[in-house]
Amino acid sequence: MALTFSPEMQVTLSDYLIGTNRFQSINKIITYNIDWKKEAYETIRKLLDNMRLIEASDMDFGGHGSNGKVWYRVYGKKNPDAEMPSFTNDEVSAILLSILSDDQKIALFRNKNIDFSLSIILKDGEEPSRFRGDIYYESNTLAANFRLINQSLFEIDELDFPPPIVKRLDLNYEKSGLILITGLTGSGKSCTLDSIIDMNNHNNSAHIIVIGNPIEYIHKSDKCVVRHREIGEDVESFQKGTVQSLRQDPDIIVVGEMRDPATIASVIEVTDSGHKVFTTLHTSSAIDSIHRIIGEFPPGEQERIRMRLGDVLRIIISLKLVPNRYGKLTLAKEILSVDGPIRAAIKNQNINEIYQMITEGKKRGMITMEQDLANLYKSNVISKDTALNYANNRKRMNLLFAF
Repeated sequence: MALTFSPEMQVTLSDYLIGTNRFQSINKIITYNIDWKKEAYETIRKLLDNMRLIEASDMDFGGHGSNGKVWYRVYGKKNPDAEMPSFTNDEVSAILLSILSDDQKIALFRNKNIDFSLSIILKDGEEPSRFRGDIYYESNTLAANFRLINQSLFEIDELDFPPPIVKRLDLNYEKSGLILITGLTGSGKSCTLDSIIDMNNHNNSAHIIVIGNPIEYIHKSDKCVVRHREIGEDVESFQKGTVQSLRQDPDIIVVGEMRDPATIASVIEVTDSGHKVFTTLHTSSAIDSIHRIIGEFPPGEQERIRMRLGDVLRIIISLKLVPNRYGKLTLAKEILSVDGPIRAAIKNQNINEIYQMITEGKKRGMITMEQDLANLYKSNVISKDTALNYANNRKRMNLLFAF
């Protein structure tokens, strides 16, 4: 047992208690024993500090699947840490409950899951570090994932976006339109989006509203007034936050994620009203993103959505973090920059023609995922196998190698 009070806690807990009833009993125990709660809190602080020390992006522990171990993802690979202590399921519950507010605990017990942001001082004298947390039920135990939120941002130049694309991302050059940052979980969407927000914050005199679940990086207002609204804390949903933002005099609206038709519809609506909107989507390519948005709606509404999307869409940037030859990760990207022919292809249901347009659109800043992976391979940054494994289409990847 890793917690000193664990034996006493076990004596207090009834054997027949399981699931939520057991978690609630553990919560009462540590609430009435301040020193025990403090020890549990210090334990997770040490685990998170170690996460930062070994440059892990994620930490998982708790639940039967963890086998009592603490697991870290370092440069894409997740493994248990042999130097970290093992925890019983009840110890994990005490540790996780020690960092939640009363309202968060109620939400966890009601929904059997909670997403939240955590700001915590890992070392005395330091600024707080920020994490995105997710606590959930697994077979009547509590399990959790924590993701480190980078405290420093990439400069926009470090992302290696072509100059025509950087211009379109900047409010100075384009005042309205929808920009999608897409990719699967852990692909660098949030970091990229924050870098774009940061660029606009320093370049423009404007108002930026960020709606997140949870809010990750906190932007300090510079030339822009930057507002942060967290789902569950400041606003009920992405959809409501997006609609409400119209009455808050924004220039840029950032919607953390489009998860459902209501949010997608509201994002298109506010963009159509003349605002610049950034948002993310869990898709791996530009064409998949367009299909996904249209496909979220019933057949009778798809024509209307297709036409409006063709009008408001400006840029899609699809991202992947791929293993490089140096044991770390490198950003690979696909970029679609909407022009007249692409807009017509969307409206006329010729979406599958867009890939070829991206292939031929280098002068306008466009590139396919396969082209970017081929460039990384030619530059000896990644292996040929990596390029093939991360390509959206292996056949197209092989054709690029052949030529």
